Amino acid sequence: MKFTLSWLRDHLETEATLDEILYALTDLGLEVEGVENPGDRLKDFTIGKVRAAEKHPDADKLKVCMVETSQGEKQIICGAPNAREGITVVIAHPGTYVPGIDTTIQVGKIRGVESHGMMCSEREMELSDEHDGIIELPSGEVGERFVDWLAANDPAKVDPVIEIAITPNRPDALGVRGIARDLAARGLGTMKPLSVEPVPASFEAETKVTIAEDTLDGCPLFCGRVVRGVKNGPSPQWLQDRLRAIGLRPISFLVDVTNFFTYDLNRPLHVFDLDKVKGDLRIHRAEGGETLLALDERTYTLQPGQMVISDSEGPESLAGIMGGEETGCTEETVNVFVESAYWDPIQIAYTGRALKINSDARYRFERGVDPAFTPQGVEHAVRMIVDIAGGEASQFIQAGEVPDTSRAYRLDTDRVVSLVGMEIPAEEQRHSLEALGFTLDGDMASVPSWRPDVQGEADLVEEVARIASLTKLEGRPMPRTETGVPKPILTTGQKRQQIARRTAAALGLNECVTYSFIDAASAELFGGDDSARLENPISSEMSHMRPQILPGLLQAAARNQARGFLDVGLFEVGAAFSGSEPGEQETQIAGVRIGRTGPKEVHGTSRAVDLYDAKADAEALLAAIGAPAKVQILRGAEGWWHPGRHGRICLGPKKVLGVFGELHPKVLEALDVKGPAVGFVIWPDAVPEPRKTSATRGALTAPDLQAVERDFAFVVDADVDALTLVNAAAGAEKGLIEDVRVFDQFVGGSLGEGKKSLAITVRLQPSTATLTDKEIEAVGAKIVEKVQKATGGTLRG
Repeated sequence: MKFTLSWLRDHLETEATLDEILYALTDLGLEVEGVENPGDRLKDFTIGKVRAAEKHPDADKLKVCMVETSQGEKQIICGAPNAREGITVVIAHPGTYVPGIDTTIQVGKIRGVESHGMMCSEREMELSDEHDGIIELPSGEVGERFVDWLAANDPAKVDPVIEIAITPNRPDALGVRGIARDLAARGLGTMKPLSVEPVPASFEAETKVTIAEDTLDGCPLFCGRVVRGVKNGPSPQWLQDRLRAIGLRPISFLVDVTNFFTYDLNRPLHVFDLDKVKGDLRIHRAEGGETLLALDERTYTLQPGQMVISDSEGPESLAGIMGGEETGCTEETVNVFVESAYWDPIQIAYTGRALKINSDARYRFERGVDPAFTPQGVEHAVRMIVDIAGGEASQFIQAGEVPDTSRAYRLDTDRVVSLVGMEIPAEEQRHSLEALGFTLDGDMASVPSWRPDVQGEADLVEEVARIASLTKLEGRPMPRTETGVPKPILTTGQKRQQIARRTAAALGLNECVTYSFIDAASAELFGGDDSARLENPISSEMSHMRPQILPGLLQAAARNQARGFLDVGLFEVGAAFSGSEPGEQETQIAGVRIGRTGPKEVHGTSRAVDLYDAKADAEALLAAIGAPAKVQILRGAEGWWHPGRHGRICLGPKKVLGVFGELHPKVLEALDVKGPAVGFVIWPDAVPEPRKTSATRGALTAPDLQAVERDFAFVVDADVDALTLVNAAAGAEKGLIEDVRVFDQFVGGSLGEGKKSLAITVRLQPSTATLTDKEIEAVGAKIVEKVQKATGGTLRG
């Protein structure tokens, strides 16, 4: 949003300086993005007077001028046709930067004659496009700064232009008057009254306006007046200057009027050339397939349901977005229909996005303009048209009714302390709201129609704090409600996430924070469906909520590999989504290792990563977050894992804590990842809560008896899992067997087809007395019996 300082002062009576206004705007939430002050680039130009002008001896179109300047009489060569004796001019001395030609003036020779400066035109100083000759001033003293002369005689030329950023919740600040209202509430001045004397009706218009029943939700109000006998042409200079200052090109008076009120009062308007309108005007929804040549000279094909304004021959305007070329105003326009309507923000946004049209009108309507000001907008525009372009106006034409936006909320002056932490007197709070246009009745505050963003009591508090300035907010420690060491405030889940991050980083993995959105193909690879599809995605690559964290990590790895980093280790802690409803998300800890291990292996060698690297990562993370030490490793994970090279970490067949293993080759190929690639996923919320223990540490129980280890080798069927054998052996004598581990596997040879040999070591740890040979043999017999019963295997001879 751009505006000039003088434009602001049309609505705000203020003595504040530019710097004070700029600071207040940013502090009020209307962040200043830039300031263009013409005075800054014109400060080095001074006024001079031409004392003599003679023809250049070697050039017919050049003149040698003797000019009285602030530095004495100087010789300046000039080629302007109006360079002559006696005129007052603007001088650029050597060393002065001329913005219009992007040049710093130097002493030089032109056709053999020295020139000590330059006499400037308006275009060379970026004051206008005029360049037929140098500037001739009607007054001014030699040596006077040109910028000072402009400030006194033509202030529009040195009017600072301010640009502010508008957040979507502040549509009222898309008009200069709305900005002035905020500044007045802050105390930088007082608002000037806004009133208009409607032009008396001279005739009854023949043009009728109707709104289709199915369109009233999108256009509840349409107002207008007919003006006959206008004389269209260039706008007054003040209007052209204002539009140029904010980057708009003046077109013609009737068009410039609509642009002016769009920025001045945040009231987009449209003017139809009535002589080109066939029949009455009708606001309705398109059936689909209709075409309209718009004012941007592009033809648009309308989609079903989009709102349009039509005459008897078809669409003439895209409602609330852009008018049509066929009924646009030209220099020959004599009779016009001035339109002011209120359009539903959501429907305008859908239409504008579908047709890819960006306009000032769409920008404002889709954020929400003041519906109650719709009729007054017509009166302001018609008054300006009649006063400047002449003509006579019809009676007021209205279809529909002004939408009822009235609402009121209770003002609790004590909530500023609890919500914001500021102490603001109650009277000051009430005064701030009244200055912003709120109406107070007791402790109820009625919201003005131009503030659609205020939707509750908390918004009233926000307005009060904003006007008072959040820079006055002081940091205060929270009150202590208890003595001694405060209770921990982090939940178990939050603690586990912190621990997981530290542990994964210690394992050599780099943390990633990937988007929660992925493309449809990647979502499908990892079990996603349309239940987590976004209705309004940012792009086609972010159309679904991620069903797993792994696809984002693999895509990040692929981008690294594309840049030459082939060996990567990444992890992320975040949410995955199985649907769009509450409760259909879960926290995951996921990681991947791709390529080869680093050079920190024994003797400096490296190797390709395998599923045991992923298993080690998963086990380390589970141990760090407090998972039980004894778990089961089972098969049967989802389809994105390699079917024979993965494992589920479980507490029983249904309680899954995590998964580790190699990623399926088809997944790596689809995501353009060069393997080998292994990974893991842990569900920290599935880990049982830790048991409450005493604050004191328990006594150390260190066995003082010698442990005994015995080895066994069993011949079993090739499809028997080693885990089944280990669990059977461990359960043979639970109070005595401390550990069972596999140390060898043999296949083939004398075993024959379909058989394999698994060798295990069983560690026996006595607690009361040293084991005798008989006791050890008895335990060994139990182990053989248990394994044979569980696996059908036999002890290998």
